Amino acid sequence: MLAENFIQIAGIIDRAEAQMLQQCGVKYLGFPLRLAIHGEDITDECASRIFAQLKPPVFGVLITYLDKAQDIAELCTFLGAGIVQLHGDIEIAQLRKLKRMAPELLVIKSLVVGFDSPSVLESTVTALSESVDAFITDTYDSTTGATGATGRVHDWEISKRLVQHSDRPVILAGGLNPENVKRAILHVRPAGVDAHTGVEDTSGRKSRERVQSFVAEARAGFRLIADGMPG
Repeated sequence: MLAENFIQIAGIIDRAEAQMLQQCGVKYLGFPLRLAIHGEDITDECASRIFAQLKPPVFGVLITYLDKAQDIAELCTFLGAGIVQLHGDIEIAQLRKLKRMAPELLVIKSLVVGFDSPSVLESTVTALSESVDAFITDTYDSTTGATGATGRVHDWEISKRLVQHSDRPVILAGGLNPENVKRAILHVRPAGVDAHTGVEDTSGRKSRERVQSFVAEARAGFRLIADGMPG
């Protein structure tokens, strides 16, 4: 099971960045590999060395567009990843096969807001719920065709609707940053949040100050919900 109030920072570049994120209280570190649009920030080998150094309650998450169970399982094994986030258009038969091959693997499936209609996304949730452990919403960029890591906010009403519809945890991503994450949590009421470009500086590296602020704001939002703040 994923931790309650999941906070993930994705797009880890190197060991120093991974260490800094842990110092800021980030428990889930996302490593995008085998991507459809964007270039990779890190090699498989460098990522595997970082995975080997992570100890619970800190976890590495493979983020990938791979769509074949065998390929996904093999990359997870190489990295030592116990959590995988799938952004590709993967067939349900492949998800079921992945669960048979690696039953201990936690599988998070993306829901791309703006690419499919809300009703199609709800149908996807219903169809895939038995084959995944959680969902993550993200934003479609029509100018590039990217279905994740776009740095763009989508309609939070749609993510809220998916949270209410799903019997699996739904994580919110898409353009989140320290300035909007608390408001997003209070509106959508997700199981967790994910940021990538929203906590980077102009060099493309994660900013310690922005990461610390993001974590603090996200925790504040989750705390307000726990205290019974109405939506």
